[in-house]
Amino acid sequence: MVSRLDRGPVANWWWTIDRWFLAAFLTLMMLGVVLSFAASPAVAERIGLEPYHFVMRQILFMLPALGALVLVSFLDDRQVRRLAFLMLIGSLVLMLAALYFGIEVKGARRWVTIAGVSIQPSEFMKPAFVIVCAWLFAEQARRPDIPGNLFAIILLGVVLALLVAQPDLGQSSLTLMTWGIMFFMAGLPWVWIGALGVFGVGGAIAAYNVFPHVATRIDRFTTGQGDTFQVDMGREALIRGGWFGQGPGEGTIKRILPDSHTDFVFAVAGEEFGLIFCMAIMVVFAFVVLRGLNIALKEHDAFTRYAIAGLVTEFGLQSIINMGVNLQLMPAKGMTLPFISYGGSSLVAMAIGMGMVLALTRKRPLKRTQHGFTASTRPLPAE
Repeated sequence: MVSRLDRGPVANWWWTIDRWFLAAFLTLMMLGVVLSFAASPAVAERIGLEPYHFVMRQILFMLPALGALVLVSFLDDRQVRRLAFLMLIGSLVLMLAALYFGIEVKGARRWVTIAGVSIQPSEFMKPAFVIVCAWLFAEQARRPDIPGNLFAIILLGVVLALLVAQPDLGQSSLTLMTWGIMFFMAGLPWVWIGALGVFGVGGAIAAYNVFPHVATRIDRFTTGQGDTFQVDMGREALIRGGWFGQGPGEGTIKRILPDSHTDFVFAVAGEEFGLIFCMAIMVVFAFVVLRGLNIALKEHDAFTRYAIAGLVTEFGLQSIINMGVNLQLMPAKGMTLPFISYGGSSLVAMAIGMGMVLALTRKRPLKRTQHGFTASTRPLPAE
């Protein structure tokens, strides 16, 4: 047990960290390992690998993810910004490189190989993009002579162009929605809200007409015709599980689901552990988002407020998209369930993003300025 009298860096971290957030993130990561045992052996055997190939890799990915979560949470707000700038520049360069030298999978170039490790740069771009845009919005509010909003719009355009070129329209939609919510929080005029809505609708129409796979998925969702095997099996898995599930290892639908360990791990959870277990997972995600937004609303510092809200909003939207696809409430889209789906880039990048949330929500003393005091983060409680 860490004593309150200990003023070392680890003790200070422990007494200032939001332990509810930390517990939620660790719970989701542990669930990721448990569900990897349930969902991935059948996939591994089907493609000729050792039964626990993906389980061992998930555990291996978790080690740097845990390290990133904890190490990033030690940073202060200025260090978080610096890390985000470096991550954003690096990820944008790698996203551009992926278009020319990346690995092509199902017609998309989203991955690059570095030292024998396959990396999806767009996953690391997402939390960095949120932090940088939060800083730009905050600077515009603090110093109107700095065109922070304009720079944020330009940055959004660059990011969307690279994502669409891959193509990765799911990440494009997620990025645009997160950015729009942050821009709304920053106090954009109503005319901008209308323009953003028109842009979103126009982009959706253009995607439907330009990308055949997008049109196919939307048509399958709206008409129920065509190859709907995977989404139908995902729904069937949830139905078969009932309230309490068929028991660990007793699921059968997972054996024929191609992406049971990634996009449809939520359906496997429903089949083996039941709908009550699935609702418990939803509660954890909802807790993170609502707690984050509640803390953000109480923040006096604009950057911290926008950054926390943006990160937990992105976290929540991504989980909603994944679970919505599993429940057939949305057209099929390859979007991982944060901390739970298999994937090294997704797991480590999400850990960095949530480490930033932990860093920005740590309790710190009020900062003195020439105008008095300001709380860039939550003040320390009275001893």
